[in-house]
Amino acid sequence: MENVITSVQNPRIKQLLALQQKSSERRKAGLFVVEGQRELQHCIDAGLQIDTVFCCEEMAPQLSIVDFMSSTLEGGVRGGLVIVNPYVYEKIAYRGSTEGVIALVNTPNRTLDDLAIAKKSGLYIVLERVEKPGNLGAVLRSADAAGVDAVIVCDPLTDLYNPNLIRSSIGAIFTVPTVSCTSEDCIAWLKHHHIQILTAQLQDSSLYYETDMTCPTAIVMGTESTGLTPVWREAADAHIRIPMLGQLDSLNVSVSAAILMYEAVRQRQKDK
Repeated sequence: MENVITSVQNPRIKQLLALQQKSSERRKAGLFVVEGQRELQHCIDAGLQIDTVFCCEEMAPQLSIVDFMSSTLEGGVRGGLVIVNPYVYEKIAYRGSTEGVIALVNTPNRTLDDLAIAKKSGLYIVLERVEKPGNLGAVLRSADAAGVDAVIVCDPLTDLYNPNLIRSSIGAIFTVPTVSCTSEDCIAWLKHHHIQILTAQLQDSSLYYETDMTCPTAIVMGTESTGLTPVWREAADAHIRIPMLGQLDSLNVSVSAAILMYEAVRQRQKDK
């Protein structure tokens, strides 16, 4: 255990801040930042490799550092435990209620081939070019609640381990298998595994609750501003829509995703 770090000019603190702020730094180092005991425990449960743990004992009087590290170290922590004082912790923490724990975690290199295939009733959420980390985090949170088999992010405009995404997902990025890939690779993978493709779009579409979702299904959504690209519209087995009864013509993508995935859950429970 090192002496307590008391300055934000310390090289290890500078690295942590850079990883929080820049996706390029996260890619280069192969590390991302996780804040909070709950989120870190999700990482450990998912089998991710913890690199370094930063703790502030004054911010977590209920936390036994020895007990916490003994359980965390079961998987090995290359950078060990770093103690910081409250001043430094306040500078590196995104929010105050994180139990005095921040960690650097090795970025997993997951691909489509790593996803388990649920032959009879698989349910997959596909997001094309979603750029707001908060929206993606909210989709992941709903996906965890609905028991979705995987979330696939195609042609991403934000990296999967953006701190805002992790925070908004409350750790669901670690509980729901999640990969990024190109739209073309995703379409090929879905068709190879005989997973029906349902694209959410207003044009040439049927009401979502009139569409069978009891077979292996991928629900595909695009951005709120431009929707899905033609490659998905052409690859779809069916187009579905949520009825819009007011004056606006779209919902937030995370709201739409929750409605559609829970319709799949409803149909499958009814089918049992």
